[in-house]
Amino acid sequence: DAKITSDSILNGNLYIRGGGDPTLGSDKAGEKDFFPKWIEAIKKAGIKSIMGRIIADESIFESQVINPKWTWEDMGNYYAPGIHGISYLDNTYRMYFKSGAVGTTPEILRTEPEIPGLGMDNHLKSANIGYDNAYFYGAPYSLERSVYGEIPANRAEFVVKGDIPNPALLLAQHLQQQLADNGITVKNFPLVQAGEYRSMTLLYTHYSPVLREIITETNIKSNNHFAEYLFKTIGLQKSEVASTNNAISTIRRFWKEKGLPIDQLFQHDGSGLSPCDAVSADFFVQLLTYMRNQSANSNDFYNSLPVSGGRGTLSSFGTGSALQGKVHAKSGTIESVKCYAGYLELKNRTLVFAILVNNPDGTHKQVIKKMEDFLLDIMKDLNK
Repeated sequence: DAKITSDSILNGNLYIRGGGDPTLGSDKAGEKDFFPKWIEAIKKAGIKSIMGRIIADESIFESQVINPKWTWEDMGNYYAPGIHGISYLDNTYRMYFKSGAVGTTPEILRTEPEIPGLGMDNHLKSANIGYDNAYFYGAPYSLERSVYGEIPANRAEFVVKGDIPNPALLLAQHLQQQLADNGITVKNFPLVQAGEYRSMTLLYTHYSPVLREIITETNIKSNNHFAEYLFKTIGLQKSEVASTNNAISTIRRFWKEKGLPIDQLFQHDGSGLSPCDAVSADFFVQLLTYMRNQSANSNDFYNSLPVSGGRGTLSSFGTGSALQGKVHAKSGTIESVKCYAGYLELKNRTLVFAILVNNPDGTHKQVIKKMEDFLLDIMKDLNK
């Protein structure tokens, strides 16, 4: 935001302006090791010293980064991270524990990445289990966190994932360290605040992967983080700042124009984490029919879906049966809910289906078996 002197000093600040890209530094998509290109652009601009700060600007999204309809149990965990205007490292940190005998409290070994100032109130217990049953709790931006639940006993290392409280600030801190490692000094500590760009000089633009790749990761892996970023970004079509309300109104307007029954759509977020979300099977079937027969993006959408007995969240669905490879669908799972909606490929036609089960008298495994049997019966009857 200032001139660069003849002796390579920037007498001002260097801004990182977020654009709502969920893939920056992600393990899932995009370019994980992006800092060398950023450093090269700064060097190319002739900057060797910054007299101001590194400032991260996440104002493209609203300041309410946690959906108010999410549950307290989910907040603080990697699958329900804050949705900031700057996403970094999937907004996820990994905490490593060393567990001992059953009933003892595991020792915290380290956090990757290290988050300056992070405090952890450890209520975790070692248990005779073989899976992660630990939950982090904490408000967005707060460095005070708690962890409850259980992890397997007697492990030299066990990883539990949580959400980074302030990913924009962490990105700015990491960029400042990268600059220092490359001999470029910054006088002051990083900040997060909005900027005014009309009088600034653009040094570099970092692009995400194409939308097709982001959507494929979202659907194949049921990636809540990516889903929420895409959802919020939709809100930018009608506003300069993305918000949950703008996203919902844009989505409802779109499907109403396509003739879908939006009175059967009760949407509060982009990922389905909210137990207040409700959608009818009829709405899903009409949506999927539109995407198959009318959408200009039909092939990309279809190819983004998990496949039964093949990939993604349907990799074990219908395995070893006539369903294997014949179902392209999206799964949906929260407590006491199991859903599948998609396409069933028959010999000479494609069927669209949606099966939504709430509060079943049985386990998820038993519910899935019933769904498989239901689709197999349809295949048997219609393939005759």
